[in-house]
Amino acid sequence: MIIYDDNLQQSLADFGIEIPLSRDRAKKAFEYLKDHPELGRFIDKWFIPREDMLITKKDLLRVHSKKYVDKLYSDKLDEVLIKTYELIDENGQYHRYKPENAKRPLGDIFDNIFNKVSGSYQCAAQALKSGFCFFFGGGMHHAQLDYGKGFCVINDVVITCKKLQAENNVKTIWIIDVDAHKGDGTAALTKGDESIITLSTHMAEGWPLNEKEYDSDGKYNPSFTPSKIDIPVKMGEENKYVGRLEEGLKKLEGEYKKPDIAIVVLGSDPYQKDELESAKELQLTLAQMKERDLLIYNFLKTLNIPQAHLMAGGYGESSWEVYAQFLEYVLKDRLFK
Repeated sequence: MIIYDDNLQQSLADFGIEIPLSRDRAKKAFEYLKDHPELGRFIDKWFIPREDMLITKKDLLRVHSKKYVDKLYSDKLDEVLIKTYELIDENGQYHRYKPENAKRPLGDIFDNIFNKVSGSYQCAAQALKSGFCFFFGGGMHHAQLDYGKGFCVINDVVITCKKLQAENNVKTIWIIDVDAHKGDGTAALTKGDESIITLSTHMAEGWPLNEKEYDSDGKYNPSFTPSKIDIPVKMGEENKYVGRLEEGLKKLEGEYKKPDIAIVVLGSDPYQKDELESAKELQLTLAQMKERDLLIYNFLKTLNIPQAHLMAGGYGESSWEVYAQFLEYVLKDRLFK
């Protein structure tokens, strides 16, 4: 029910990148569960090793443009990574990036990203078998058709959806996104596709919605593409967050056909202890984060919809607490009830 691979938990600092994505957030949460006095004894019933070679270039081409995918397999890869991780500012200077401190070539990040896409697909496939699965990785929901964005090089969420459909494993899918930032890439990539229904609860202001909707040439910014259901929450409205999410889930149930699977983009960055500056517009307490996560879990469980949860955004030393408390509840619920 839980997919974890220690090899995926690399630090961006190894590449000279100074974004506060702690490599320990997954490891700390996993070890909390492994060392748990009740759950640890049953680790063979809930731990699933990540499998390799589940995703191919063909899978990427179902979602991203050929021109962009070809770049990822060329000497243009570093250029893509620098843009996606925002490592150069508007003045052409390095931003949050010190290549002289790197221990590994920047391009090695792509192997890790590719393996995370495999993990997301494996998570969904496992959820179809057992009803629930959580993957300590994935949720790269900002990647667009022909470019990466917001630390997301490729969109594993939509790649997983399209692969499941191409293999005739599912027909309809709900994507429930509760990362602090709008699920913009996912919304744009599934626009007009009635087989994939998207719900995004996110900051009402701030990135990526602080960008311009049209550039100087009149070109539309796809980050403004609406989800099927958008639930923007303003700073100071944290006490209304869970209630609004509940209303959104009821709308999802009432207006759209029950899906074959739900993919949950379970970002921990709305947590008040998150350290990413662009997530500061939401400040949920740990208790509110648990209420959020259990609302989604029990909603899908009640409807008997298989649910695959992806880790998504979470920055700094405390984000592991969000996943640990949620998975402790879920494992107890599924193992002992």
